[in-house]
Amino acid sequence: MTAHSGRGADRPDSRGRTGLHRAGLDLTGNPDVRVERVEVTSDGWHVLRRTTFAYRRRDGRVDTQQRETYDRGNGATILLYDPTRRTVLLTRQFRYPAYVNGHPDGLLIETAAGLLDNDAPDVAIRREASEELGVTVGELRHVFDLYMSPGSVTERLHFYVAAYGPADRVDAGGGLAEEGEDIEVLELSLADALAAVADGRIVDAKTVILLQWAALTGLI
Repeated sequence: MTAHSGRGADRPDSRGRTGLHRAGLDLTGNPDVRVERVEVTSDGWHVLRRTTFAYRRRDGRVDTQQRETYDRGNGATILLYDPTRRTVLLTRQFRYPAYVNGHPDGLLIETAAGLLDNDAPDVAIRREASEELGVTVGELRHVFDLYMSPGSVTERLHFYVAAYGPADRVDAGGGLAEEGEDIEVLELSLADALAAVADGRIVDAKTVILLQWAALTGLI
C-alpha cells in the first residue's frame, strides 16, 4: 500500500528526492514480515519514516506493528594507530545531541568517521581521515560492520583500522569549515585512550569498540 503522497514521495523534497515512501515495500528476506505502508514524516537532510507492517510471531499470531526509522545513510569509521610509538589518532568535536542529553560540554573524543555519501566505504573513510585528521591513509584493514542503534536508526557502520606514521600526517586536519566542522586532532597513547574509556572521558560507542578491539587483539 503506497497511498502516501507529498514531498519526498511523489514530489521532490528539499534535496530533490522522490520515492522515499517506497523503502521496504519490496523486502522478501523474512517471510514473517509484510510491509504494508510507508509514510515519510520528515524530509530534512535525513529521512524519518513511519512504517506499518504485519509480523507473524513465533506462536503463529499475526500482529500489526508500526516503527519509526531514521535513515541517515551508512557510514564508516577508522582507528589510526602508530605501531612503533603505540599511539592512536582521535578527534574531539562538539556534538549537540550529546550535549542536550547530559554530556557536560558536548565535546566528544572519537575516531574519525563520516557518512558514505554514495562512495564505497573504503573511499569514504580515506576522505574522512584526510579531512578530519590530515592523514593520507595507506593499507586499510576492514574489521566488521555494525548496526549502532538498530531499534530506530537504519545506519550500518563500516569499521576500519590502519597504521600511520609521522610522515602520513600531511596537514593539520580539522574538518571542513563549510560543513560546520571544528575538529581538534588528538594523538594519545593507546594506554591513555583506554584509560579515558575506563574513566568516562571517552563515551562514543564506535570509539570504545575500536579501542577495545585493538587492545583485545594486541594490534598495538
